[in-house]
Amino acid sequence: MKKFIAGICALGIMTASTCLAADAVKIGMITTLSTKAGYLGEEIRDGFKLAMDQEGGKLGGVPVELLVEDDGGKPEKGKQIAERFVEKDGIKIMTGIVFSNVAMAVVPKVVRDEVLYLSANAGPSKLAGDGCHPNYFSVSYQNDNLDEVVGQYVTEAGHKNVYLLAPNYPAGKDHLAGFKRYYKGNIAGEVYTTLDQSDYSAEIATLRAANPDAVFFFLPGGMGINFLKQYEQAGLNKTIPVYGPGFSFDERILGAVGSAALGVKNGSQWTHDLDNPANREFVAAYQKAYGRTPTLYASQGYDTARLIASALKATGKIDDLAAVRTALKKANFASVRGNFAFGTNQHPIQDIYIREVVQTETGFTNKTIKKVFANHVDAYAGECKM
Repeated sequence: MKKFIAGICALGIMTASTCLAADAVKIGMITTLSTKAGYLGEEIRDGFKLAMDQEGGKLGGVPVELLVEDDGGKPEKGKQIAERFVEKDGIKIMTGIVFSNVAMAVVPKVVRDEVLYLSANAGPSKLAGDGCHPNYFSVSYQNDNLDEVVGQYVTEAGHKNVYLLAPNYPAGKDHLAGFKRYYKGNIAGEVYTTLDQSDYSAEIATLRAANPDAVFFFLPGGMGINFLKQYEQAGLNKTIPVYGPGFSFDERILGAVGSAALGVKNGSQWTHDLDNPANREFVAAYQKAYGRTPTLYASQGYDTARLIASALKATGKIDDLAAVRTALKKANFASVRGNFAFGTNQHPIQDIYIREVVQTETGFTNKTIKKVFANHVDAYAGECKM
């Protein structure tokens, strides 16, 4: 069929756009576009699409077609979309999943089915360790990484007694584990909330009674907005400092939270102010295209697309998955975060920073204040046998 289409394209019987679509490499994006966390998927999608738009619908000079589906944050729905992508659309590259519980439902099956999965966000510990696979690459982080850097920083800041809070799902447990791996003080409390919870009054009351030196929490998306607002309403932001990974302090959350997040320090492998050519170009292009400052999620979507572009540029096609894997491992692209390489488990080796929420003339944003880890390797790489 492909040869037939190629022939009639050569004869000029089909339009150029139709011929381009017929030869395009299909990329399946399963992501969260609805629920309170829907903007996370939007950012990943928009960052990815920006890289495509910069090449006129191509990546690495190869035409691509991006198929985007909303998983609603539900593992079963994610599985259904993945099955349809493979069986109906013949897709060999997937990306986009936001939440680790969805990733754990989708990724192990698709990689066994000879599909490449490149994570633009979720990085559960299982997939970095003994559940690693040659067809799985994390282009973002391993879940624990952005908490490990905060644990190190909070230890250096001298906090002796810290209260921990996260939702009860794989990423929540990974994130608190990451913090505790590098934090050397006492744990005043460790609380796991319901995923997508909106009311934190009971947790805040218990936290107040514990009277810790500081609070570390992982509550992405709308969960973080609600917690920070309620924390400020309780007056605790004046007496007990808050720390967390960058997921709860991206620019879109800060627009909703406002002064409740001012001064909060958080961990990230990327900030819009990182001074390297790729990042300056990305931030300017994203602001021009979408009229807003990109978030961490957008940067990861963009880097994922640029990584795919590097592999397609080297191979010219997707047919030979072994060749594409080899090209992906080289990570031959300019990452917006600067240093970027894959470790033995195909997770990033990268620098990780502490940022501070500051107020500017245009609103609240993050400012990089310190590089804490250089070329950081995740804690599970040694468990991966590939």
